[in-house]
Amino acid sequence: MNIAVIWEVRFGSINEQSGLEVTRKIWQDMLHLADCLDYTIVRDQEEQGHILVISQWSSSEIANAAKNRYAAHPNAVIANQLALEAPRQWVGLPENTPVAGREAA
Repeated sequence: MNIAVIWEVRFGSINEQSGLEVTRKIWQDMLHLADCLDYTIVRDQEEQGHILVISQWSSSEIANAAKNRYAAHPNAVIANQLALEAPRQWVGLPENTPVAGREAA
């Protein structure tokens, strides 16, 4: 069963662009892993430098192993240095929610 991993970080307005750039690099790297199925980067329109990444993985164990292996990578180190606080992550099960105005199959 596929799982969703949500990663949340606040870079603040000063580090917003640099934080976004390194976030893109991190998730491009993640997508090269066979078990990272997809990801979406979401920028908060009300709080500068607040970013969510919603990623799809084949399992939470694999996602956690990838996170642990990547922790020492220079991109991860830079992201942590730019962040105002430690990034937060949580794992969930995606729900199949019908699009507004459409019936569920």
